[in-house]
Amino acid sequence: MPDVAAVIGDLCEESQELDALVRELSAGQWAAPTPAPGWSIAHQIAHLTWTDEVALLAATDAEAFAREAAQAMEAPEAFVDRGAEGLAVLDPAALLARWRGGRERLEAVLRGAPAGTRIPWYGPPMSVASMATARIMETWAHGQDVADALGVTRTPTARLRHVARIGVRARNYAYLVRGIEAPEEEFRVELEAADGELIVFGAEDAPQRVGGPLVDFCLLVTRRAHRDDLAVRAIGPDADRWLDIAQAFAGPPGPGRSPRGGGK
Repeated sequence: MPDVAAVIGDLCEESQELDALVRELSAGQWAAPTPAPGWSIAHQIAHLTWTDEVALLAATDAEAFAREAAQAMEAPEAFVDRGAEGLAVLDPAALLARWRGGRERLEAVLRGAPAGTRIPWYGPPMSVASMATARIMETWAHGQDVADALGVTRTPTARLRHVARIGVRARNYAYLVRGIEAPEEEFRVELEAADGELIVFGAEDAPQRVGGPLVDFCLLVTRRAHRDDLAVRAIGPDADRWLDIAQAFAGPPGPGRSPRGGGK
């Protein structure tokens, strides 16, 4: 079982790293386009602000969140875009302050949640650790969009283990959201971290296998880079097919990135 306090601490660090990337940007830079069509840097931070606030709602008012989730399920992509667009129009200083305040409130609620708490979400309810892990994944993924827009190369951190973990755990969801039956057998996933550590998931003797650099796998499952541009490899037809559809996030997959940049 993950150390809940440690996962929440990693979420804070991931947010702070992105905060440092945007805090000194000019108004023109906040309006700069990112690889997600129609989304500026402001949209990326606005989306994180919105999702942090929705996560806070889910953790504190299950009935209100249920109403929010019902509306979202009617038009998932439009609902996400509206959430970002509604906040992206704020002055950058006001948006930054709102993002900081929301994530601080969410951190406090997660840290204070009783053991065994389950938080409703757009899929199955999540533990506190899983919610924090999901927020790390989203913060890192949208932070990648911001970094790409600014031409910044980020240094991989140990926090990528969380992104990989949720990517592996969401394997069957990637099939479900596309109306495809998921394979019954477990895959073995072996990922090489920047410090040389091997991060592994699944049975050691599983015939269907995935391997490669940890950061590349994270870019793949967050759909921030095209498979052709990454050193992630598969052994077995089912594992190979999964790499074409893998996603760590809830909701529609979108078309994904085109090779060497492009689409959402």
